[in-house]
Amino acid sequence: MRLFPAIDIQGGRCVRLRRGDFTDETVFGDDPVAMAQRWVEEGARYLHVVDLDGAREGEPRHFDLVRRIAEAVPVPVQVGGGVRSLSALSSFATSPVARVILGTSAVEDDSLVDAALELLGPWRLVVAVDAEDGYVKTRGWQERSSVTAVELVRRLEEKGVREVLYTDISRDGMMQNVNLDAIRALATDSGLEIIASGGVTSLDDLSALRELEPLGVTGVIAGRALYEGRFTVAEALAVLDGSPRAGAGGTNAA
Repeated sequence: MRLFPAIDIQGGRCVRLRRGDFTDETVFGDDPVAMAQRWVEEGARYLHVVDLDGAREGEPRHFDLVRRIAEAVPVPVQVGGGVRSLSALSSFATSPVARVILGTSAVEDDSLVDAALELLGPWRLVVAVDAEDGYVKTRGWQERSSVTAVELVRRLEEKGVREVLYTDISRDGMMQNVNLDAIRALATDSGLEIIASGGVTSLDDLSALRELEPLGVTGVIAGRALYEGRFTVAEALAVLDGSPRAGAGGTNAA
């Protein structure tokens, strides 16, 4: 199972939000490029980057910074946040970024999903399914749609999408453990690969998610838990790779 350390960019800095609230940020670094290099030096094999300003404003605001991150590390970088136009999609498609994440447009603009599949192919496209109380939220998690997460995933699968990023917004950044029931239900109901996000707090969360790998849960995003030293990249990878670990509780500090 893949581990994606998260790098969320707001105002050019590396931050973490709580429940997607743009006003409730914790700054963890002024240099997202250096942060990316740090996670890779610690063993990360993939990185997850979000342009929070882009998600809020509707178009990428940190394209150059994201490109610098992708150029600075030798691992695949996936990026999302404000990719809601063909021009934005095209810019990322020809950049060093490995994969592009669509979110709002997956609900509001079917034609852009079709264009993304044609331009990127199914393996360079990830669709974010950001849900609260079962319903998908859009526009930087600020608006609630009438579409359920299950409905959206079914629609995407019919289109030919191969992978989704599922986030339980109520748990994101709250250090309250992952919503295993929701992730399991979504995985059971679809044939897509799922990256799980939101609430990862301990190594036990990672261990529980790894048990869902046969259902198609093939990745997990870790943010605040890594930044606060609840576990290290190496410890997380050991769990996701299936290596035995001593002790229980999964709250080993870095």
